[in-house]
Amino acid sequence: MYYVSTRDAGRRLTASQAIVEGLSRDGGLYLPEEIPQLTMDEIKALAALSYPERAAKLMKRYLDEFTEEELLGFAKSAYGPAKFDTPAAAPVVKLTENTYIQELWHGPTCAFKDMALQILPYLLTTSAKKTVDGKQIAILVATSGDTGKAALEGFKAVDGTSISVFYPE
Repeated sequence: MYYVSTRDAGRRLTASQAIVEGLSRDGGLYLPEEIPQLTMDEIKALAALSYPERAAKLMKRYLDEFTEEELLGFAKSAYGPAKFDTPAAAPVVKLTENTYIQELWHGPTCAFKDMALQILPYLLTTSAKKTVDGKQIAILVATSGDTGKAALEGFKAVDGTSISVFYPE
């Protein structure tokens, strides 16, 4: 699968290239060229899986350069009990008879950003090995809130990376 910039559809990158580049050089975001469709049977099958298993199967549809085993390993590490306070990682909770909500605050910083920033280090370091092997990865974050803490938590102790967080005065 290829990813294209929102500002120039002619910029086509593989998933690993897009992950390593982050933002497109033209200032756009990378989006998949196509959105994989799920059948109702596939959705029902996913519902029966654990959060890491479900995450790996869904990510595989977008990240074809990775094996499902790699993605499952990443998801188990990112969303496992060492980092999330519930085995469901992002449980769906019934509020009323017809109202449900998904809780995205069970990660290490209690911010919804943990959902992305716990898996990103695995995807980024593996993508870097595929595209720019041997280079140090520097993460720069500017924030006025919880993004910095979530990024620091996600990238702490990740070999081959450094992270700097800028907070405004």
